[in-house]
Amino acid sequence: MPPLLLRSMAKVRRALIIDGYVDEPACLGVPPYVSPQTRAAVGAAREAGAEPMLLTVEQWRRGTPLPKADLSLIIAGSAVPGRYLRAMPASGREIGELSTLMQGVTVLGGPASSEVRYLDMFHHLARVDAAARIYDILTGTESGERCRTMEEWNTWLLSGADSVLSHPDYPQPLIAEVETYRGCVRYRSGGCSFCIEPLKGVPAFRDQDDIFAECRRLRDLGVTNLRLGAQTCILSYKADLTAGDPPRPDPSAVESLFSRVSSLHFDVLHVDNANPAVVATYPQEAEEVLISLVRHCTSGNVLALGLESADPAVARVNNLNSTSEQALDAIRAINRIGGNVGTSGLPELLPGLNFIVGLEGETEDSLRMNEKFLRTVLAEGLLLRRINVRQVIPVRKAFPRTVDHSEFVRFKEMVRRDIDLPMLRRMLPQGRVLRKVYTELRDGNTTFGRQIGSYPLLIGIPYPVEVGRFVDVAVIEWGFRSITAIEHPLNVNSCSIKALEALPGVGRKRAIRIFRKRPLRGEADLVAALDDAAVASSISHLLSY
Repeated sequence: MPPLLLRSMAKVRRALIIDGYVDEPACLGVPPYVSPQTRAAVGAAREAGAEPMLLTVEQWRRGTPLPKADLSLIIAGSAVPGRYLRAMPASGREIGELSTLMQGVTVLGGPASSEVRYLDMFHHLARVDAAARIYDILTGTESGERCRTMEEWNTWLLSGADSVLSHPDYPQPLIAEVETYRGCVRYRSGGCSFCIEPLKGVPAFRDQDDIFAECRRLRDLGVTNLRLGAQTCILSYKADLTAGDPPRPDPSAVESLFSRVSSLHFDVLHVDNANPAVVATYPQEAEEVLISLVRHCTSGNVLALGLESADPAVARVNNLNSTSEQALDAIRAINRIGGNVGTSGLPELLPGLNFIVGLEGETEDSLRMNEKFLRTVLAEGLLLRRINVRQVIPVRKAFPRTVDHSEFVRFKEMVRRDIDLPMLRRMLPQGRVLRKVYTELRDGNTTFGRQIGSYPLLIGIPYPVEVGRFVDVAVIEWGFRSITAIEHPLNVNSCSIKALEALPGVGRKRAIRIFRKRPLRGEADLVAALDDAAVASSISHLLSY
């Protein structure tokens, strides 16, 4: 499709922004997250003199028609394998269908714009910066692909902040992603072979005054959950880039930023990625940063560490963030500083770990090294909040397959069975209470929910609970990457038989006996109903009467 002349758009007044939900390593936008890319696009359209209209892909799926517009933009991500609870990123088929329905000048932004299959479907592909692209189209500026200036960045995010009011998840369980900087601090070395962030050049750090202004604006609008994400390493915010690779952290800059943002009293304040080599190379500075994160953020926080491969040969060929030794040092430090249990029921701050299979130089021995590394972490009694295992996506270069797919599957199954499960049991013992779990959907007799935050744990409640509210739950069982829990405290006199049946050691027959003996007035009545003092004692702390 030939691009429309930019000058023809000088009088555009209505701009439609479709949130197709980006799901990228450096930016989350799948509900309950709302991406800064979407908010910036709304602000850019408004600052260009247009009337912005926001529509999510989920609203369109449910039958909301696309409004008339002079310019239509969809921001969408590349295909990321994974399971989603109640919202899916726009698929390739959906993007194609939307391209036929969008009116006026049509634009595709976000990571999907780099895919050649969309080349003839839209007037413009905004591969660099969707917000800057539509601003230039709307103002009739012949500028081609460019990044927004820092002034535009901050202005547009403030101007587009009120778009959260029209998001289906507002006010709860919405969590807003806020960017601290753009690009990768490892840009001089080219960064990791699979990642596009280093190609953006010198990192552009947002000033803390501007970040705080955006956070305050979101808080004033009623947003209560926030993540300072969308960056390659939060430890490296305002880092000394002259110190080499990795750069030296600036603990005072991180402390100042988070002390100011935490003063806004968000219910959830979390972060995202970190480079383990920073922790290992600058242990004193990194410790100060980690202490700041524990002090100012809310519990259940996760620092996702990009190890990618424990094979030193693969790390060297692909210029990866860190060695396995550095990653282990970082995991130890984060566990030591952030391992105490917080008010949410989860530890204050734990590491996550990323593996990528399919990198250049990889062999079956590489996967065995990954396995050995994880078993070392487990044997040391350390905790990993989540382990992400994915196949490489060739964004910068092609990666010829050197390891059979069956080996990838075997490795992933081993991680879930032998590492994730014992980690969950260790992190969340039976009876541990998790606060403020948002119930999101019901599948048969099971209600699924999550706490709001970075990489939230999937929680299955084995009986119907009203969807769309917050509940406290107590852990009763563990899956590979999820837990089973019951409401806490469980009112023994009003709950369902299904709920009673879920209590540890109770089962169907005993649940019926309890049900028939209701109302119970206390533990003595519970003992009488069960005819088993040991079981009654083991569950009494989970109940109310």
